Amino acid sequence: MDLDQLAALRTAEGAAALDAAARVTGGDPLAAASALRAAGVPAGLATAALTQAELRRRATAKFGPTAAGMFLTRAGLEQATRGVVAARRAARLRAAGVRTLADLGCGLGADALAAARAGIRVYGVEADPLTAAMAAANAEAAGLADLFTVECGDATAFDVSRVEAVFCDPARRASGTGRRIFDPNAYSPPWDFVTRLAERTPRTVVKVAPGIDHALIPAGAEAEWVSVDGDLVEAALWCGELAEVPRRATLLSEKEGTPVGRGAANQLTGAGDREANVGPVRRFLHDPDPAVVRAHLVAELADELDATLADPAIAYLYADTPTPGPYARCLEITDVLPFSLKRLRALLRERGVGRVEILKRGSALTPEQLRRDLRLAGDAAASLVLTRIAGAPTVLVCRPVQD
Repeated sequence: MDLDQLAALRTAEGAAALDAAARVTGGDPLAAASALRAAGVPAGLATAALTQAELRRRATAKFGPTAAGMFLTRAGLEQATRGVVAARRAARLRAAGVRTLADLGCGLGADALAAARAGIRVYGVEADPLTAAMAAANAEAAGLADLFTVECGDATAFDVSRVEAVFCDPARRASGTGRRIFDPNAYSPPWDFVTRLAERTPRTVVKVAPGIDHALIPAGAEAEWVSVDGDLVEAALWCGELAEVPRRATLLSEKEGTPVGRGAANQLTGAGDREANVGPVRRFLHDPDPAVVRAHLVAELADELDATLADPAIAYLYADTPTPGPYARCLEITDVLPFSLKRLRALLRERGVGRVEILKRGSALTPEQLRRDLRLAGDAAASLVLTRIAGAPTVLVCRPVQD
């Protein structure tokens, strides 16, 4: 995709090609290309339309129905914020009184569009000309061009005094190769610029990778980890006036009818510097959501569950009673075994277990290899937890506790 192809897709002929591509995407790509050629779509336009149709199909998981009208790149889609996460962030900014926002490194505009939908005037800055043009096209397609405008340029040169708040999502992939960048100083914009933003703007939010080193979190900032339906998707630093607590784990859902509800949130907060008490294995195991673990809020969750760790370095919590809730999955422990493949295989065969889910923390074993080695047969099911108890490799045989 280049700027000329994007311009072609935004014509009436391009819109017709996109509609035709949407009807044939998702199957055999050669058959799809043949179908567009048979419909009289020029080869170059057909290729661009099919690429967009496939990216839009994939983007539905992140953006929902709005993906059908967006212009996308593969790299931009991969780094773009999920719609439910962006909407919640925008709502929090609006509730804090933010009316104007700079989105530095706005990418395809996922966060900026959510903020605009919340009534915030957004000024986007994007260094890549094609991505900037796509973001502007996405704003127009969403009917938000009056609230979200994009300039192609250097994010570090934007005059942040023009706005009340700043959002920054530094690029964490190398331009051209798409490889992940693990050194924050190699981000674009670089990490030192990002950390200085909070000093220049009283209300700053920075999207960061979920695996961020806690040592990099600026003093006084709130660090938030976000999961969606149990999948840890991102972290964000809320700086200056926006910081409310030291650490926050936010659990969202994209599913209707869940305890969280579509787009609603459960939030666990705390200092993030406490250690949970250690005790014996008890009847029920609670497996914390990854956002709780990464936010270092396992001790706070242990307080809620009246639970303890069995190993100080393993984030499984054990309790005498089941306490189903949003922050941890609950399993009932039926057997505690020092790990032995032979003994475990014999136990499962005795009980007719033919299906297992395998969870692990603190174990070097590979679940796929273990499943093959067990050579299961039977109609019953079980959950196996591979872990360490007081430093010793251990397997817990469990069954789920229903909410």
